[in-house]
Amino acid sequence: MDLILWRHAEAEDGLPDQSRKLTAKGEKQASQMAAWLRERLPKETRVIVSPAKRTQQTAQALSGKFETLKEVGVGASVPSLLAAAGWPDAKGAVLVVGHQPTLGQVAALLLGGEEASWTIRKGAVWWLSSRVRQDETQVVLRTVMAPDML
Repeated sequence: MDLILWRHAEAEDGLPDQSRKLTAKGEKQASQMAAWLRERLPKETRVIVSPAKRTQQTAQALSGKFETLKEVGVGASVPSLLAAAGWPDAKGAVLVVGHQPTLGQVAALLLGGEEASWTIRKGAVWWLSSRVRQDETQVVLRTVMAPDML
């Protein structure tokens, strides 16, 4: 299984948190990353997105075809995000458009063995794969891409 973690692009400050929109810079970040992803994502990639406005806008830059799930929303837990994605047993690829600190905690758990406060930059993608080798499940970091590197 491939698990692609995409942090929402740069958003306005303010409250209510769920209604914060992308800035002009954030719209550009989302558009550039979406173009990069379109060239690489498998055709049948499942896309799950937080209900927050900024994540919805980030995902819309890629496609209008996605599922909105509170399990990956603001304040989501690592177990709820992993369960929503079907990690590690789902077939194919799942793209999660979500938030810090949860995305960083997921990356830390899967790559380092325990939850930690890892930072995923706004608009960045971390692409992880699960594989079984000699009856052991392994996690492979396939790539990390930040919008300023595109």
